[in-house]
Amino acid sequence: MNSWPDAQCDLYRVFVKQLRLRSTSARNSYHYVLAGFQRCALAYSGTQPPSRATIVHWLKTRATLLPQRVLFGHARLVDRFLDWLVANRRLERNPLSELRGAYSPRGTTPVVRALLSQDPDAALEALRPLPLFASHLGPLMREHIAMMHSLGFRYHTVQSRLARFDRFLQTRPDLEAEPLAVLVREWANSPSTPRHAMECAETGRVLAKAMQRKGVPVAIPRSPRDLRGVVKRNQRRPYIYTPDEVAQLLKVASVFPSPRAPLRPIALYTMIVLAYCAGLRLGEIVRLKVQDIDVEAATISVRDTKFYKARLLPVTMTVMRALGAYLQARLAAGAPADSASALFWNAQTSRAYSQIRISKLLVQVIRDAGLKPLPGYVGPRVHDLRHAMAVNRMIAWYRNGINPQVQLPYLASYLGHVSIQSTLVYLTSTQELLQQASERFEAFGARNLSDPVGGQSCE
Repeated sequence: MNSWPDAQCDLYRVFVKQLRLRSTSARNSYHYVLAGFQRCALAYSGTQPPSRATIVHWLKTRATLLPQRVLFGHARLVDRFLDWLVANRRLERNPLSELRGAYSPRGTTPVVRALLSQDPDAALEALRPLPLFASHLGPLMREHIAMMHSLGFRYHTVQSRLARFDRFLQTRPDLEAEPLAVLVREWANSPSTPRHAMECAETGRVLAKAMQRKGVPVAIPRSPRDLRGVVKRNQRRPYIYTPDEVAQLLKVASVFPSPRAPLRPIALYTMIVLAYCAGLRLGEIVRLKVQDIDVEAATISVRDTKFYKARLLPVTMTVMRALGAYLQARLAAGAPADSASALFWNAQTSRAYSQIRISKLLVQVIRDAGLKPLPGYVGPRVHDLRHAMAVNRMIAWYRNGINPQVQLPYLASYLGHVSIQSTLVYLTSTQELLQQASERFEAFGARNLSDPVGGQSCE
């Protein structure tokens, strides 16, 4: 089965060709890295298939010549190449893939960092994740999560918290005989922040109720209302973009520097239009398909949303013109014409954009527009475009003399919220919103005070 390393050096060329890289420099770089890896493998182990020792030899050889960041990128490319060889039955096994599966579900880079350390075996063991729900409360957690899934809940947030609690319990076998209240208290004291303490208390309440359903006598911990108040006060407030700032974002996106991916500027422009004008979440933008855009009906179909609420959104003609222009540019760039293909197509990788990649690109647009500081996580976020859409819609209703309270259910449905309460969270008080509400109340009060009821008028 093994046919690599091949003497003709054809396989890595076939691999690079099927990636359909648009840039000649990118293709040359890929050839350079893979040819160097093949030469090193041949020199170290001849025509034998690559082993862990082969990988380590290549890494240490290149580590003397390259910055660590560059070496990690080369290792990820070699990992992809070896996976491709295995998938095409040119190799029986990929040593890097086996190490990833055993020690690091997070990817290749942690494995490479461990292999380059002074004690690779110990470093790899430190990467090995604890088994899921293997503590003494693990079976109860599994059963509770399965029940919630059967009731139709995604339950991602609580499941993640239960998994963290389970990992903590696995690291503290000395607490196995302690009651639930002690377990929760010890977990809350590990990183003592208000948010962590609140999440610990809420997780303890979930487990206590699950134990009571099993007939186990246990007191339900007190609801962390005081902690919720502290967390809410410390919570990062949404940034409400003004129409002028949104216009600046669109301007910056339309000229975003991307010589190797000419479709990217109009794609980013269209994403901002959808986030602000249609109020789409970032994940909803990523999951859009070509078939979800109905140009004739001027609607967008949003599927597989946060709360299982698929929805059909009517949009304005300006939004549809932006989408139509993007669809034409997308087709001209050579993107798949299949209606089931991803709407936002990455020409450099010849596949859909990932949510992480889109998020990084849009954050860069916000920075280039001068709205966000360069370092750190402070300043406006991409998700704040959705908040701005809700607030600016409320302001527009006030200006047009429309009662916003009557319109809130429609806004909640448009945003894909389960209830109006979720929408109210988005309605951050701004000076203009307060001014419009005050003027509406003043007009309402003046009209009522001018009508005498059982006496003289106030005027």
